[in-house]
Amino acid sequence: MKIIDLRSDTLTKPSPAMRQAMANAEVGDDVFGEDPTINALQKRCAELTGKEAALFTTSGSMANQLAIKSHTSPGDEVILEADCHILNYETGAPALLSGVQLLPIEGKHGVITSGQVKKYIRPKAYYFPNNTLICLENTHNRAGGYIFPFEEIKKIRDLALNEGIKMHLDGARIFNASVETDIPVDVYASYFDSISFCFSKGLGAPVGSILCSTGDAIERAHKFRKIIGGGMRQAGILAAAAMYALDNNIQRLTEDHRKAKYFAESISKLNSIDIDLSTVHTNIIIFRINKTDAEITVIRNEMKNRGVLFSDGSFGSIRAVFHLDVSMDEVKEAVEIFQSVLK
Repeated sequence: MKIIDLRSDTLTKPSPAMRQAMANAEVGDDVFGEDPTINALQKRCAELTGKEAALFTTSGSMANQLAIKSHTSPGDEVILEADCHILNYETGAPALLSGVQLLPIEGKHGVITSGQVKKYIRPKAYYFPNNTLICLENTHNRAGGYIFPFEEIKKIRDLALNEGIKMHLDGARIFNASVETDIPVDVYASYFDSISFCFSKGLGAPVGSILCSTGDAIERAHKFRKIIGGGMRQAGILAAAAMYALDNNIQRLTEDHRKAKYFAESISKLNSIDIDLSTVHTNIIIFRINKTDAEITVIRNEMKNRGVLFSDGSFGSIRAVFHLDVSMDEVKEAVEIFQSVLK
């Protein structure tokens, strides 16, 4: 049975051409700084984001945690949005690894405003924790790939500069935001002290993310990456996949956005489907089925039996993610199956 897997864009598999690039990669020992392909990738990503240096990591979570570790001290407080990845999907790592407290602010579609942030910045009294970092997420996973408004980023940055607070961007899917808005990644990155992004989601590489920041911050991150076991040896085969992704898979992200919007618009016409089309910006959609829990379970099981897989969204919603391993024909087929099952 053919499977149309809409659970996540992390399910993408390397294409034959990407596998060939990996096979041909020149490698060395990266712990000694001698893997030429990793060195080239880090240099390219630093230039791509307009930062001084970059560090290849195994995952987006690792990159985010290295950023937090590099910008904070134990006992500090990090301001972020309540539905963000760092708070919900990184297993309490900021407390465990950096000894920091998280201050979540409830946003709308994953967006917090400068006014909200200003309200939550602590007074400079000894009995309050120091706010040393603000983390934003763009695009926002739990908000369905929502793009953080650029003008609000500017306002938060102005506030952060005035308050002496650094900013980190969890840009796991920043290229999705960039191709949709025509705002270059280095322009987004210029409003942050550090930025991370993933190669293993819509860009289609099998493993890897990167952290880009100042030379000093990356030096600290490099040391801590080693401490937590993130040092890699001949990992140029992974960096080669990332380089291939940067060369070939950025602009095609618009195809994934078209698939998501087609699917969202199509199912919005079905009875019992609740979806806000104004929030469908990129390759993720979040929707609800207005039926009992038991009925929803039956529907999802029938979809699975007929080869269409979804993942769980937050608070009882359903998430569908569109990527390079799902064609537009398969998206249309998934819509037809959904229509049939709901009838």
